[in-house]
Amino acid sequence: MSSTHEHKEPMIRISKRTGISKPKAWGIRAIALVLALIVAGLVIFAIVKLSPLKVYATMFKGALGSPRRVWATIRDTMMMLCIAIGLAPAFKMRFWNIGAEGQVLVGGIATAFCMINFPTLPAPVLFLVMILASIIAGGIWGLIPGIFKAKWNTNETLFTLMMNYVAIQLTSYSVAKWESPPGSNSVGVINQNTNIGWFPSILGNDYVLNVIIVMALAVGMYIYLKYSKQGYEISVVGSSENTARYAGINVKKVYIRTMALSGAICGIAGFLTVSGASHTISTATAGGRGFTAIIVAWLAKFNTFVMILISFLLIFLEKGAVEIASQYNLNEYASSIITGIILFFILGSEFFINYKVNFRHGRH
Repeated sequence: MSSTHEHKEPMIRISKRTGISKPKAWGIRAIALVLALIVAGLVIFAIVKLSPLKVYATMFKGALGSPRRVWATIRDTMMMLCIAIGLAPAFKMRFWNIGAEGQVLVGGIATAFCMINFPTLPAPVLFLVMILASIIAGGIWGLIPGIFKAKWNTNETLFTLMMNYVAIQLTSYSVAKWESPPGSNSVGVINQNTNIGWFPSILGNDYVLNVIIVMALAVGMYIYLKYSKQGYEISVVGSSENTARYAGINVKKVYIRTMALSGAICGIAGFLTVSGASHTISTATAGGRGFTAIIVAWLAKFNTFVMILISFLLIFLEKGAVEIASQYNLNEYASSIITGIILFFILGSEFFINYKVNFRHGRH
């Protein structure tokens, strides 16, 4: 007695794409953004009963509605971009550096220390000391998990995350030590009366130097990752450690060197924030951007020029969502919902770029 087994294909089959052209990939992302705006518009209408177009106009006003707002958006975009640039080499190496928050904070602490303790130094010397201090502090904060990974193969995700909490406590200690006025639990604006250690105004604007520094880092990191021998080693280690070892690459050395570089650039982001923007230090100095920058680096495929666009988009959404909440008397969660919807679609588009969805046709 024989029996036959009918093989049925699944209704939906997902397969890995072998390759996709850049225009098609960006087309998918554009479609995802349009769908995100439509869904977010429906949510907005359900909440405030206003035309989504009117609300989107409010978002534009919140981010770019005046020269002051434009420069605030540029300032925060540069901060986000700087952190993403710092994360790029580590993530391209498949070293999951979740510690950018802490690296930014220790860079900010080092900058604040120099501003408070060396106010008599000539301005050029003080800026040099501050940026070197932030680079060293951030570099050490990245170097520690790099060494532990290289020597003892520790879990870099947990280790770098733990370093964030240590940095937060160091920041709290620094705030308590430098608080002004006493008992305020706040450092206040450092050198408010003298502006010592503050970025100088260029062409009548306080944030031009932020742009110059970060754009120089973007160009430098692009060249480093794409054309240098060390960038090639990072790429090989990220693809396969075994292949890297077979090719004679010292994987442990690459781990340590790359994490020191990653932390150092995130430390510069702390310098930009304290000296070039807020002129103070607190546990909120990084503002959660160390985590959001992971999205920027990943979506850009570690291309620092693409990171500029993605950083701007995320900051635009953030500023616009806050303006919506303020304009229509909504709480902060409403603006977070809108931002979350748009991010969900943007991140979801990466699935359709990397995978193909096939539907079963007919009966088999």
